[in-house]
Amino acid sequence: MYIKPIKNEQDYQNALKRLEQVFDATPNSKEGDEAEILIELIDNYVHKFFPISAPDPIEAIKIRMEEMNIKQKDLVGVIGSKSRVSEVLNKKKRLTVDMIRELERVLQISASILMNNYQLVK
Repeated sequence: MYIKPIKNEQDYQNALKRLEQVFDATPNSKEGDEAEILIELIDNYVHKFFPISAPDPIEAIKIRMEEMNIKQKDLVGVIGSKSRVSEVLNKKKRLTVDMIRELERVLQISASILMNNYQLVK
């Protein structure tokens, strides 16, 4: 087994091709070990050169609402009144600490995501 670091796009493509060949190998075999190492190298390369930033808090809320099939009206009482829900989801008002706590509880979104800064619409 010869494995080298992934330093550029060509190395990355080669690692992906080799991983395709050994992906279904028996765990703890020579090829199974190679697959595990390749997965780690590929994951490291992707995170280093193609980082994915977290969505802003409001986008995270909207994504989670869609996943849970929750409508804007379902957040009345969680965020506040109907108009307050609209203002927050349209980025006209900021989330408060109490809203963040309730959204974390109801939508299961980490408070660390909900506390991130975002631009308000004027």
